[in-house]
Amino acid sequence: MEAVIKGIGIDATELERVAKIIERRPHFIERILTPAEQTLFASHSSHRQVEFLAGRYACKEAFSKAWGTGIGKVSFQDLEILRDESGAPIFTKSPHHGNVFVSLTHTDELAIAQVVLEE
Repeated sequence: MEAVIKGIGIDATELERVAKIIERRPHFIERILTPAEQTLFASHSSHRQVEFLAGRYACKEAFSKAWGTGIGKVSFQDLEILRDESGAPIFTKSPHHGNVFVSLTHTDELAIAQVVLEE
């Protein structure tokens, strides 16, 4: 059976914006990250925490675009991105029953994620 692409999504999140949100509204972390993601988040330095949160936010937004609904029909807590054995990001929780592929990169200013859903 051939694999079929169900959706593709991409998102870019500004690191400076996320840093300001963390300062003003620390509960934003719990709104975006699952408990397992929060554990990873806490293990990083403050600069790396901003990159981590921005990256997970971008991944979840990209997933919602690939899913075709945007955030709202699928919540941030419905999605979890941890790490595989080599340290790469991997979706460990989502409403999609097929494969979920994610690519995540950072610049000095942005976290950029792309998600492909395959059936």
